[in-house]
Amino acid sequence: MLYERLFATYGEQGWWPAETPFEVMLGAILTQNTAWTNVERALGRLKDRIALAPEALLELEEAALAEAIRPSGYFNVKARRLRAFCDALLAAGGESVLATWATPHLRAWLLTIPGVGAETADDILLYAFDRPVFVVDAYTRRLFRRMGLLDGDEGYETIRERVERAIGPDSVSLNEYHALIVRHAKDLCRARKPQCGRCSLKSDCLMREEG
Repeated sequence: MLYERLFATYGEQGWWPAETPFEVMLGAILTQNTAWTNVERALGRLKDRIALAPEALLELEEAALAEAIRPSGYFNVKARRLRAFCDALLAAGGESVLATWATPHLRAWLLTIPGVGAETADDILLYAFDRPVFVVDAYTRRLFRRMGLLDGDEGYETIRERVERAIGPDSVSLNEYHALIVRHAKDLCRARKPQCGRCSLKSDCLMREEG
């Protein structure tokens, strides 16, 4: 199984890199269309200005929030999305209330928030609320396609449900699987100039290159 082979290669990843569930939520929104290193810089700048809490973020002027998260790119759009998320979070009763909701209800609620799509919602569910969902991102599609695990252009939900059936309702394993895919895709299975010669999966890869 792909998960087991990746785990044997890289070991435990210990994701998501954040100190609190709320920081995970912010990171999930900030990481849209940018590299994680940029998110870390944005979060660091934000921490220098405020305590990472929804109330404190909403007290910050939108222009000041946008300036703080500038390294994440699309900072004006993301500032609006962060504020919309915090408004919704507080209106729902806060993190402790959301933690009592069943996963389908919580996922449906997340998807009603402007700027929160399926990938962002599942990042939050898995890494902030420890729910057994699988996150499908560009790295997942790339690796699955190269390993012949996709028939074509399957939709997000099809891929997510397929992996969740294979792994089972195990949030720890689903967490590790996604983190391992990201690690492998960033280190070796790159979109350009993949490092096939160093890849432990190359014997079964449809796109393997020599060298």
